[in-house]
Amino acid sequence: MTHKRSNVWQRTRRYSLRILLIVFLFFIGLQLWYGAQVLWLRQHNPTTTSYMEIGLARLHESKPNAVLTQRFVPYPKISDNAKRAVLGAEDSKFASHFGFDVEGIRHAIKKNLRAGEKVAGGSTISQQLAKNLFLTGSRSYGRKAQEAIITLQLEILLSKERILELYLNYAEWGSGLYGIDAASHYYFGISASQLNSWQAARLAAMLPKPRYYQQVGSTEWLEQKTGIIQRRMPKVILPK
Repeated sequence: MTHKRSNVWQRTRRYSLRILLIVFLFFIGLQLWYGAQVLWLRQHNPTTTSYMEIGLARLHESKPNAVLTQRFVPYPKISDNAKRAVLGAEDSKFASHFGFDVEGIRHAIKKNLRAGEKVAGGSTISQQLAKNLFLTGSRSYGRKAQEAIITLQLEILLSKERILELYLNYAEWGSGLYGIDAASHYYFGISASQLNSWQAARLAAMLPKPRYYQQVGSTEWLEQKTGIIQRRMPKVILPK
């Protein structure tokens, strides 16, 4: 009986080790795949992103023939006002951190605890880009861990300018509306290179809830946020 129990335990142990090895190899393979995708982004622009595909599926629920609007604009042709406004609104330490703003995360946690719900986020531009390009909107710990790994890959393999360029070109600014140039044409009838400080600040203020503001237009909070961002912009350091 003891011998049989020993054999069963050994078989169970070997089986468990094999499962762990398979899981480990799958995890490593997945990270290598993400790393290869990030490396590809050094010289290529994606035709779509995970969040764009989710947005298109959402549009197709009511409009089966709907298409997305997105136009890629190279970094030098995007107004510095837009760059400063988005960084001032979303990630003022972008030029100096390595993908994560620890102080910002702590501040967001404290603010959310005081409010009893999530009212602030601590995600950097790099973290948001990782999510937008490859992941979904789920809030599981596994998804956050994967986001952190991709964020590190972005910071290691791409320049800060390239990360910001990709973020500005693929961020959502309304239902089916992606990228700073499409947003500039939609809301102001101009290109991304022509945005003045107020226009850029207004677009940056919309980023947390773009589809909502696309529908309701200006609100008191949006006006206040626009003003706050506009005052921050002169102090924002752009990546070099």
